[in-house]
Amino acid sequence: MSWKRNEPEQPRGYHHGNLKEALVRAALGLIGEKGPNGFTFAEAARMAGVSPAAPYRHYRDRDELLADVAARGFAAFEDALAKAWDEGRPDVETAFHRLGRAYLAFAHDQPAFYSAMFEAGVPLDASPELRNAAERAFQQLRQAAETLISALPPGKRPPALMMALHIWAMSHGVAALFGRADGGRRPLPMSASDLLEAGMLIYLKGLGLPPDKAG
Repeated sequence: MSWKRNEPEQPRGYHHGNLKEALVRAALGLIGEKGPNGFTFAEAARMAGVSPAAPYRHYRDRDELLADVAARGFAAFEDALAKAWDEGRPDVETAFHRLGRAYLAFAHDQPAFYSAMFEAGVPLDASPELRNAAERAFQQLRQAAETLISALPPGKRPPALMMALHIWAMSHGVAALFGRADGGRRPLPMSASDLLEAGMLIYLKGLGLPPDKAG
């Protein structure tokens, strides 16, 4: 998705009808062009078509703007993961692999959001909105882990949090190395989705999940 602004730049001092949304879109465009740490607050204002002072009506500084972008990204990420997981329907195996594909698809299709979420260095405590949005997104992975390990005998179940973190780490690693939409993508003789699915299959079988639950 392109987040470049196509309309002509407005004169300095122009009063934007929806300044906050314009600044978010400007930040996404600049992240796509220069990375999350490659632009200034003034550049975001310029791309939004307003004076350098205008963004201060909504954001203290560029970091606060990035925190808002990251929070919005996590909210969209949660929606994508929740839709893919769909409460484990029609069965856990199908839903789990669908969840992995959704993770990779979001990283590929929304690179500016993904970069703001994971590469900008914005602390989760930058705002309550950011922390809550990130935790809700992670909860989708934890719910999948809890559902998967319920197939194991009680004494052999790994901690759901640990398993969710393993799933997250593997998904994020594949997305970062092989699922990118830019020049940083590493060559791979298979799709990123196939690589993730194979890795998850090995991991789940290593936990002792039954074949119909592990793939």
